[in-house]
Amino acid sequence: MNETRTLQLKIWRQVGPQDRGKLVDYTLAGVMPEMSLLEMLDLLNEQIIKEGGRPVEFDSDCREGICGMCGLVIQGVGHGPRGATTTCELRMRHFADGDTVTIEPFRARGFPVIRDLVVDRSAFDRIMAAGGYTSSNVGSAPDGNAILIPKAAADKAMDAATCIGCGACVAACPNASASLFVSAKIAQFAYLPQGQAERARRALAMVRQMDAEGFGDCSNHGECEAVCPKQISIEHIAVMRREFIKAMVKGG
Repeated sequence: MNETRTLQLKIWRQVGPQDRGKLVDYTLAGVMPEMSLLEMLDLLNEQIIKEGGRPVEFDSDCREGICGMCGLVIQGVGHGPRGATTTCELRMRHFADGDTVTIEPFRARGFPVIRDLVVDRSAFDRIMAAGGYTSSNVGSAPDGNAILIPKAAADKAMDAATCIGCGACVAACPNASASLFVSAKIAQFAYLPQGQAERARRALAMVRQMDAEGFGDCSNHGECEAVCPKQISIEHIAVMRREFIKAMVKGG
């Protein structure tokens, strides 16, 4: 049986959006190596509640690395020091007994802190809504070969579509840019014939909404790609820029 460990935690506590926050120290014993970081926070909250304190608030949903809700900055890195890993997939076996673990919320103007480790990422929802729809017939399932799509294009679209919208790219970027997220959402349709009807309008609307939300511009640091749990390539940012410029030339 694996031995439990004791961790020294530094966790960002903030009562509300307008309040000043600070890192608060906690000592947590009984942490099992197979626990995820979120399960460790659950254990910490049990301890805090028993002591009569206010539990640490944080986002989570699927806890399977799919939904993108669990984004935290751990040891100064979005989702933590393990590559291609979401916060909920980060296991405590990667920390030694007695380690100090610092946990903070994503920090960006477009992601205001709501409370503790919870940030408002509804800006991403508004960017997605600005992208609108695709003109596709609905009803019974079409024949699989009705619209031929080259495998290379399908693979690129699928790679872009794996983005879970967690926002780690924004938190890691020195400019707090959302370019990796927005470019993935634009590119996943730009590669496919089904996305052609609204192609120009989509690029213009999503980029303009991104700017309106207060996100910075991309300056090719590559930090976004480094922390992305789905390893989205910054090549999509070049696609987004090309799509935007072409749309502007067409009269956008």
